[in-house]
Amino acid sequence: MAYNNIIFEITDQIATITINRPKALNALNTEVLNELLHAVESVAADEEIRVLILTGSGEKAFVAGADIAELAELNSLGAKFFAVTGHKTMDAIGSLAIPVIAAVNGFALGGGLELALSCDFMYASENAKFGLPEITLGIIPGFGGTQRLSRIIGKNRAKEMIFTGKMISAQEAAQMGFVNQVVPAETLMETVRKTASAMASKGKFSLNQAKQTINQGLDVDLQTGCRMEIDAFALCLSSEDAAEGTRAFLEKRKPAFKGKLKG
Repeated sequence: MAYNNIIFEITDQIATITINRPKALNALNTEVLNELLHAVESVAADEEIRVLILTGSGEKAFVAGADIAELAELNSLGAKFFAVTGHKTMDAIGSLAIPVIAAVNGFALGGGLELALSCDFMYASENAKFGLPEITLGIIPGFGGTQRLSRIIGKNRAKEMIFTGKMISAQEAAQMGFVNQVVPAETLMETVRKTASAMASKGKFSLNQAKQTINQGLDVDLQTGCRMEIDAFALCLSSEDAAEGTRAFLEKRKPAFKGKLKG
């Protein structure tokens, strides 16, 4: 598929998807969402890719939100299909078997924040701004913002952000707990790639099991979550990567993990 709105690159087992509509502050419309979904599905199908990075082009925005020009033309049925497309894309990112990092290089508003929240975690530049301002347009977040944000920062803080539509700084977002690290803009991608490289060097199966166990365990009671961890631990220990990891430790060398998810 030829992409008109994103840049899709793979280097050293790390894929990078860059939303590339800088004149529109990388706003999400149906075409962008479909291209993004296709690229994410391509990542899922490629066993060699171990980490995905999502970012935006230009110096101003990660993604400034949904494309208001498209929203303004939608009736109720069209709005539902647009929201379904957004959710399908965010769910595809959230359910990827590999780690996904959002490199937030500027405004992450509305659909942009929802896109970042669908990733496993996010790093932000010092000039990044975050918010769910849909209420100022007479609507609400439509790509999972009411659900994902409240699960990360708690319902009271999420309600305050959503009810007021206020914008917060990267430093405030870090204090709330939904940004992992804030760095100077010029070092953002270097910092993200360093973390991505560290994860890419680990066993793909154990990364997958850790991600699944954490995500699925949040929706169950502690005892059930611990049983899930026991099963995942047992599966990991029987994997090719576990055999390599334990051998490397005993032989006092760096492990070379080559295991795959599909055997």
